[in-house]
Formats: sequence, C-alpha cells, structure tokens
Amino acid sequence: MSDHNRISATLSSEDVAAVQAAADTIKGKLPFLLSLEPGESRELPKLGPRTLSFDERCTTYMEKHPELVPAFIDTNEVNKDRALRTQLADVSRVLTTLAQDTEDTLAVVSHEIYNADLAFYQNVKQAAKRGILSAQSVFEDLSQRFPGRGSVKEAPGNATTTTAAATH
Repeated sequence: MSDHNRISATLSSEDVAAVQAAADTIKGKLPFLLSLEPGESRELPKLGPRTLSFDERCTTYMEKHPELVPAFIDTNEVNKDRALRTQLADVSRVLTTLAQDTEDTLAVVSHEIYNADLAFYQNVKQAAKRGILSAQSVFEDLSQRFPGRGSVKEAPGNATTTTAAATH
C-alpha cells in the first residue's frame, strides 16, 4: 500500500458549513443526549449483547406478572427506554462509522502532510550541509522541532559537518 497522496480532495467553506449545520440538525433531533463525566460510563451497568436476553425475559415477565413489578418502576417509561435504546443503537452505528471514517481520513491527510514536511526538512538539511546560505536559517528554525539530534555547522575550509549536541 502506497502512502503517497492517498487523499486528494477539497472541502469548500460552504460544504463545511453544511456539514456543521447537518450536525446541528442531528443534535436538535436528539435534545435528550447526555454528556457523562470521565469514568462515569464505566460505573454504569451495561445492557449489552449478553444481557439483552435477560432484558427480554424480564420484559415478558413484567407483562405477564404486573403484580411482581415494584411500585417505583414505571413500566411505560421502561418500555419507552427500550424503544429509544433500539433507535439510538441504529443512529449510533451510523454516526460511529461516520466519525471513524472521518478520523481515519484525518489521520491519512495528517500523515501525508507530515511526510511532505519531513521530506522538505531533509532537503533543507542537505542544502544547509552544502553551504546554501538561505537553507541554513531555515534549517536552524525547523531543527528546533528535533532538539538534541544535531545541527549543521560550517566547518573550516567551507566544508560542513554535523555536530551532535553535547549531552555530558
């Protein structure tokens, strides 16, 4: 798999605004969404694939034996929650896929940019080693990103050498 220019696309400012408006529309359709504190989600019991059969049996028994349902449980609300859970799971799958695809594309675009930056940096470094004056100041500025990895300094007789930063 080549990692050279896997993405070649643009987004107009109108498209970005339209995507943001679509996200706002989605948020508007889900005004009940919650934001939990970090770690709070881990503390909540989950209704996952292995627990769903338990919930289905409880649903059946609650309907058949309403006398066993505690007075503090509103079965209408529980049933609303069950329906909402099914709907939110469908919405979540779509949004999760979209978010993951967006993150993956962002990662590839960022990778392409950084690779281009590194290639430019290496070229500037070589130019500075060869004594090209305009390259030296650019190299000195960019090399700050990589502290302790050495610098290019002009040696006596117009030759250049790479000297490592002293560590002792």
